[in-house]
Amino acid sequence: MAVLHSVSRPECLLCSSNGPDVRERGRIIPLSSELCDRCWNKVANDLALSEGATAAPEPEFDPDDVQWVEPRTCRHCDAPVRCYPTNYDRWVELATFELPAKKVPPRHRWRLMRPRAANTPISVATVAIRIGAIDPTPGEPVIPAHEFVCLMHEA
Repeated sequence: MAVLHSVSRPECLLCSSNGPDVRERGRIIPLSSELCDRCWNKVANDLALSEGATAAPEPEFDPDDVQWVEPRTCRHCDAPVRCYPTNYDRWVELATFELPAKKVPPRHRWRLMRPRAANTPISVATVAIRIGAIDPTPGEPVIPAHEFVCLMHEA
């Protein structure tokens, strides 16, 4: 006689739903909470607005297409920008250079992390992480958000 065990699904931390879309969220650094799609989108969008990660994602290109693709530039100042996904699945435009932390306000300091595939030294992605919990030393290099650099050009 087979005994059936019910498997409980995780519950959304915010709305308590337990549908199939409830799962742990966040890239590289899990955000230590299980959320449904609706609650995750609200949390991630709010976080993106507060951190300035409101860029459109990079377009997906056909690997067989051999046409030249122009590098991304800022629509305000025409400076080149790099666009990266954040650890909460939103996108941020970063400057193409580093500056010492003392020259960049805390709100605009970012780092790039390159997670590796399991049991291999090969990086599988590049993800932007805003520096927040622990301040870098004044001379430590950080990547400024392009928004900060663009504002410097306008001043």
